[in-house]
Amino acid sequence: SRGGFISKIHCLADGRGRTVAFALTPGDVADISMALPVLRAVVPPKRLIADKAYDAQSLRVWLKNRRVIATIPSTATRTVLYKHSRIACRRRNRVERLFGHLKNWRRIAARYDRFACNYLAAVALAACVLAWT
Repeated sequence: SRGGFISKIHCLADGRGRTVAFALTPGDVADISMALPVLRAVVPPKRLIADKAYDAQSLRVWLKNRRVIATIPSTATRTVLYKHSRIACRRRNRVERLFGHLKNWRRIAARYDRFACNYLAAVALAACVLAWT
């Protein structure tokens, strides 16, 4: 990394794979710790499709209180597995494709920016262009 700046993008996308909200954190921050701050930034969706990294009881309770359907596979360490729609879970690839499109921008993939504010601006610009095209 350049200048010791290691970052991770936490992204929330809509049903069409467009960026709705995102946050930038140091690389050692767990995904689940940024789920609620990113979700609080937008109107609660009808359904949240996420991967196993977001399998936490606190997130599930928060979603249930807001009547959001959670489509989150259970981790292997859970004793009681939660049911989820496998058909809805297949749509998660839209978010993965969004990250692929963002990483097509060399500046974002290589993390050329030394400062977090510049890197965040580059991600915002790329997300706007991707939503536009």
